Amino acid sequence: MTVATAASEPAIPPVTEMSGEENFWDERASSGNQVPTGAADDLVVRDAREFGAYARTGGWAFALMVARSVRPGGQAAGETPKVSAKEFAELAGCSPDRVMRFYKAWDMAADDGVVPQFEALAPGEDIELPDADVWLAYYSSRNSATSVRGTAITAAAEAEGIRPTKALEVAENPTALRAAILADPSTAQAARSALLDRLKEDPDLQAELARDIVRTDELKKAVASQSRTVDRIGYVRQIVENGQVKTPAGQTIEAPAELRAEAERHLSLLDELDDDEEAGQWATEAYDTVKHLVDETVEADPELRLQERRTKFYSSLQKATKVFEELTFDDADDIYEDDMVQRLEELQTAIATCITALRKAAPGS
Repeated sequence: MTVATAASEPAIPPVTEMSGEENFWDERASSGNQVPTGAADDLVVRDAREFGAYARTGGWAFALMVARSVRPGGQAAGETPKVSAKEFAELAGCSPDRVMRFYKAWDMAADDGVVPQFEALAPGEDIELPDADVWLAYYSSRNSATSVRGTAITAAAEAEGIRPTKALEVAENPTALRAAILADPSTAQAARSALLDRLKEDPDLQAELARDIVRTDELKKAVASQSRTVDRIGYVRQIVENGQVKTPAGQTIEAPAELRAEAERHLSLLDELDDDEEAGQWATEAYDTVKHLVDETVEADPELRLQERRTKFYSSLQKATKVFEELTFDDADDIYEDDMVQRLEELQTAIATCITALRKAAPGS
């Protein structure tokens, strides 16, 4: 469509800051004088037409004024009747930054082939403009949008399918974001999801969050509780998916059919829980049930029971050996205590008794 701008006006009227979509001029205040009915009708028609043109094109109408009146970069003043952005801003009664935001929006759109380049436009020229919805893809009313940080926020907003201006507004007011998170559970949930996504690619944030957790008792307890829940669910899931289970002593054995069926039943209940439901109680019940069945399986098989005892004993022996080997005897003469000698003598007696019992159990004894 061809948009008629205020070409008949002698000069560009002064600009005022407006809420919502930025505009370049104030509506002229009513003088309070009586206007003839015919003249009033003409004014209404004019307003309606200008409103319709703006509704269809949005900020393109004002960007066109800038594009056809402001000199593009690199063009000298004598080569064109156009003026600089600073001069245009002075005529419009607004800041050069505001003019440049419209200028940059047009420039990006021109690079995409949406609108003509600046050099192809002459002052006062009207052209067919894109729809208003397209304008939001190129224009930002915030200076922060042009910074490195603003560019990143804009890109992220576009990836999420929202207007960059909304994301930039939130980023410029962290206190408001904090208040929304504290007051509104849904906002807190959105913040949590975003934080988790960022953690995957931000090692520094991972380290900072880990430090915050270990320094906060409530968080440490919560993490420990959730870790226990995850481990218990993993224990049950391992039985279902692999058909094997670990005994208390650490042996890996084939899970009996009854054990697998019970594990599957509990796992299906856990998988049906909603994301916001607490799985701790269900995980504990599943783990305890399956663990009890594992103990029964071990006790019901004499050979397996004997192997379990052997494995448990050997595991304890390895741990005790490792601890004893870590003792340093170089300075024992300087740290003598009667209690130390007594404990070592008791340990020596226990070891001798254990060796005697083992030798009696040896084949052929």
